[in-house]
Amino acid sequence: MASLAAGAADADALALLEGDDYLNALMRTTCVATRVTAGHANNALPITARAIINCRVLPEDSTTEVQEILRQVVNDDAISQSMVWPPVASPPSPLTPEILDRVSNVIDAVFGGLPLIPIMSTGATDGLFVRNAGIPTYGMSALAEDPGGWRIHGANERVGVQAYNDSVEFWYRISKGF
Repeated sequence: MASLAAGAADADALALLEGDDYLNALMRTTCVATRVTAGHANNALPITARAIINCRVLPEDSTTEVQEILRQVVNDDAISQSMVWPPVASPPSPLTPEILDRVSNVIDAVFGGLPLIPIMSTGATDGLFVRNAGIPTYGMSALAEDPGGWRIHGANERVGVQAYNDSVEFWYRISKGF
């Protein structure tokens, strides 16, 4: 990660990071077809089709460039594109020592000294509207997850009982502390 951030990642370092779905998604803009609909009957060829492509665009990437890449991939002028929800840029919130110290203290108390590692989220958030109003906004996860059982937004999404209880305790302490 350090060599990537410094712009000096070699092929072996990139391959290691690309092998982890979460880290791979942090390194690049990603687009996934999340909904596809077509046709009107099970026994008839569809005359129309629609796909929702959810793109998570890195801050330094251009949505115009992403749309152009999608046009090139589809390679069919008869297929139109439109943006369902245009992105809204927002500045990152400052990570002050006061914020980091308070969060670290709660992590120590609830999770026994796990490190606090600031990271960009791959998920969408409404925090951008609050940040754009001038209010620093931070996202945190307090759910212990099985690294091999990634279930976020899946049909079998679930949280373990202990992970849930620890998360409730974490959020109680964070809320009380701030």
